[in-house]
Amino acid sequence: MKKLFLISFLAFVFQAASAQYSFDSAKLLLDLKLLSSDEMEGRKTGTEGNKKARTYIIDQLQKIGVDPFVPGYVQSFPITQTSGLVQPGGGVNILGVIPGKKKETIVISAHYDHLGIRNNSVYNGADDNASGTAALLGFADYFKKHAPEHQLIFTFFDAEESGLRGSAHFVNNVDLQKENVVLNVNLDMVSRSEKNELYASGGSYYPELKQKIEKLKITNGFKLLFGHDDPAAGSNDWTKSSDQYNFHKKKIPFLYFGVEDHVDYHRPGDDFEKVNAGFYAKSVQTILLCIQALDR
Repeated sequence: MKKLFLISFLAFVFQAASAQYSFDSAKLLLDLKLLSSDEMEGRKTGTEGNKKARTYIIDQLQKIGVDPFVPGYVQSFPITQTSGLVQPGGGVNILGVIPGKKKETIVISAHYDHLGIRNNSVYNGADDNASGTAALLGFADYFKKHAPEHQLIFTFFDAEESGLRGSAHFVNNVDLQKENVVLNVNLDMVSRSEKNELYASGGSYYPELKQKIEKLKITNGFKLLFGHDDPAAGSNDWTKSSDQYNFHKKKIPFLYFGVEDHVDYHRPGDDFEKVNAGFYAKSVQTILLCIQALDR
């Protein structure tokens, strides 16, 4: 009963916070809950749990009506050097596309893999990165109903946790010039912040992107901050910390949305029940506003 009450309450909070943005907010919360459930076994690359998550994501894209960018939505890639973070064999990216009016393409991305099971503990990765994955499904649903200006490729990357391998395969095996990819918007951990802060990283490299979004009217009580993109900042520079880095290496501009690390980062406690539903709703809304501004 406690879990049912919690889910109902979170859905109510989420619905109230996101009503103005044409989201099916209850569906977003459900996607996050299912993707970070024990059934997905932590979504470690090469495992049955990762496959279950992949099947779920593809099923949702089909229901939304998003076309596959590659046959069956699936872009497989080999993994020859393995570690404790990945099983031998290979990874699988999931790619969907919504056509636009312009010839240019924006790639919107999030990694769906996580750390799996360690010492009999399931690392569910609700914030990292079921939150970005669920948001990506929400954006796909939104732009299917509200046609974008640019072509949008929705990329659910695998094997991010083992060295950004999925995004590396994507940028090296998709003809970026032919698709005229002009921007990557990457989401990685967007649902938890004690300070109510979401960062947009990449503006120091691409100030024109920062200028487009810093004028936006953001929900009261929510902070969209810029930073974590100074190469001199050491570990506080997030440029290389997620999949946007492989686009950056190809000289494709990026904005990376994420929160600062919390106590459950890469720990078994990163569970759905600890997600701040109100913050998550505002975070998803804010990122959508930014994508809309960049699309224009």
